[in-house]
Amino acid sequence: MSVKHALLALLEQQPMYGYQLRAEFEQRTGTAWPLNVGQVYTTLTRLERDGLALAAGEDDEGHVVYRITDAGRDEVATWFTTPVARTQPPRDELAIKLALAVTVPGVDVGTVIQQQRSATMAALQDYTRLKRRAAGGPDATGATGAPGGADERADLAWSLVLDSLVFGAEAEIRWLDHCEARLRRAASEREAAGARPDEAPSPSRPEAGQPAGGSPGRSRR
Repeated sequence: MSVKHALLALLEQQPMYGYQLRAEFEQRTGTAWPLNVGQVYTTLTRLERDGLALAAGEDDEGHVVYRITDAGRDEVATWFTTPVARTQPPRDELAIKLALAVTVPGVDVGTVIQQQRSATMAALQDYTRLKRRAAGGPDATGATGAPGGADERADLAWSLVLDSLVFGAEAEIRWLDHCEARLRRAASEREAAGARPDEAPSPSRPEAGQPAGGSPGRSRR
């Protein structure tokens, strides 16, 4: 997540100090990616160093207010019009965990998948309840939606973030189902080849009744 560009986009609307920026960010994106106020001020210092923002004095309460520069506006415009690169995707902890689980002896990969699926399903249910609240409908506990008077654009922004979380959770569940099917198919193929379910097939191992070299033209699966 580009905190730098998110803060610049907010500063483009009006000058703000750190706590205001954090509040605005969380209002538009919910609590999906909480910001530490220290991270906000560290980023503001870097933006000022790079000439993208500058301190514009203090307000009546002593808060240092920052405003965007012309270079910062150009940076925001470039950010909004440049697609998010997929050439170097962020590290996916779950994908890394499963990749290692299938190669480390003694790990019950099926259990890893089942536990993750349960956790992701629970998260998906939470996101669905949040969507109902954001839409003003009753959730599972009978509570009503977001309080009236909230900015319509902020509500739309939070709704889009929720959609992203829902779609991501649904995709993760489908991928876990796919992984489970692949593991079952691989286990069946090993059994059919005469190996134990937890034993990788050996190309040099002859089938029963065959010489060590096997029969010409016959390959093992």
